[in-house]
Amino acid sequence: MSGSESSESARVEQLSRENETLRRQLEKAQAEIERLRKELEEALRSLKRQAAPFSRGKRKKRDRKRPGRKSGADYGKRVSRPVPERVDEEIPVPLPKQSECCRAQTLYDETQSQFQEDIVKQTIVRRFDIQIGHCACCGKRVQGRHRLQTSDALGAAQVQIGPQAIALSAHLNKELGISHERVARVLKLGWGLEVNRSGLCRAMLRLAVKAAPTYEEIRIAVRRSQVNWMDETGWRVAGDLQWLWMCMSREVTLYDILPGRGFEQAASILDRDWEGWLHHDGWRPYYQFLNAYHQSCLNHLRTRCKDLIERVSPSAARFASDVLGLLGKGLDLRDRYARQEISMHGLAVATGRIEAAMDVLLSRTYRTEANRRLAKHLRHEQPWLFTFLHCPGIDATNNAGEREMRPAVIARKTWGGNRSPAGAQAQRTLMSVLRTCYRQGKDSVERIVELVRSPMPIVLDIVPIGGSP
Repeated sequence: MSGSESSESARVEQLSRENETLRRQLEKAQAEIERLRKELEEALRSLKRQAAPFSRGKRKKRDRKRPGRKSGADYGKRVSRPVPERVDEEIPVPLPKQSECCRAQTLYDETQSQFQEDIVKQTIVRRFDIQIGHCACCGKRVQGRHRLQTSDALGAAQVQIGPQAIALSAHLNKELGISHERVARVLKLGWGLEVNRSGLCRAMLRLAVKAAPTYEEIRIAVRRSQVNWMDETGWRVAGDLQWLWMCMSREVTLYDILPGRGFEQAASILDRDWEGWLHHDGWRPYYQFLNAYHQSCLNHLRTRCKDLIERVSPSAARFASDVLGLLGKGLDLRDRYARQEISMHGLAVATGRIEAAMDVLLSRTYRTEANRRLAKHLRHEQPWLFTFLHCPGIDATNNAGEREMRPAVIARKTWGGNRSPAGAQAQRTLMSVLRTCYRQGKDSVERIVELVRSPMPIVLDIVPIGGSP
């Protein structure tokens, strides 16, 4: 081998080593880029979660609205508190003898009324003188019971919390997320009622036992309903992560706290063979309700498209932009039909055109990883994207379900969850009863008082007869 050939061979070998080194560096850099991309996407998604921090950085100063109320007619119709129908105390307010401006004598012109609505810091103490006897036949102990009593307990348990206080505590604790200790402080500061947190905790558990039949009837009502909304969010029980599930019909709301987030948990609420229209956020286990008609939340898909447009290059963003446009056309078509601008036949024809355009978009192959993931997700949900156009009256989003989940999310932020499985069971039961009362416009305090005073568990009148429509 000549010297030139030896030098050339050494040069080739050196270039091969350098090429191998560069290849390994490139693979390492690509892996690092992929890791950072996933972390960035996770960070961006976390900013939009319900459990995200309250502060998201500095506020944008551009296009900020002026703080405070709008002046004049722009503010809208002015309202004021109505005049009370009942007056408990009348207080005359005479004129001062001299005016403050000139120190001259004041002359009477007219009398006008001002009303003040306040609460009274006072508790009501009832003493029940209970007669105790025995059966003349068998000698078994017998004692009387008044309709205002909440328990038959005597002796060490003779001093009890009244039903009105229990009803208020249930609202503060189970619906608003205020801890038992702070509820006790509210009762003491507002009404002078002395109670400890353990007593309130036990009262909530007893109340949940009495509300259990109503809770089970609410579960039956959502299973009978033809249209439901479902959602789920994280919930802590004894420090461990579990999941708070929400299922609502047009009349009732059911909450349940379960150890998982899969189809098994969803089926325990609605049954595996449930038939009807189900609104949800597109979580895959929901699609295992094979006999149901689904409507995936279009707001979730639109938000995902908008986020993708901000992250990728203009050429790669074209796919998400086209999808966003088709979803917007579907919503516009729904609104036109609601305004009776098109007929049912016109709605069907226009829906077919939108679905055909979506088919064309999803039949293509995309090079960008984000576009491939979005296309894969849309192909999975493709049969149920426009259910609201095929079945007018069905919501296009899961907005109603997420609004019904929101009170529980706020309670989680202020309270944190439950300390025991028994507390979680009481939480789901009482929260379902309270929210159902609220949605139906019925007095929940009156019904909680009825539960507490009932000797046996009863079914409240908030359950639709024959199930929810």
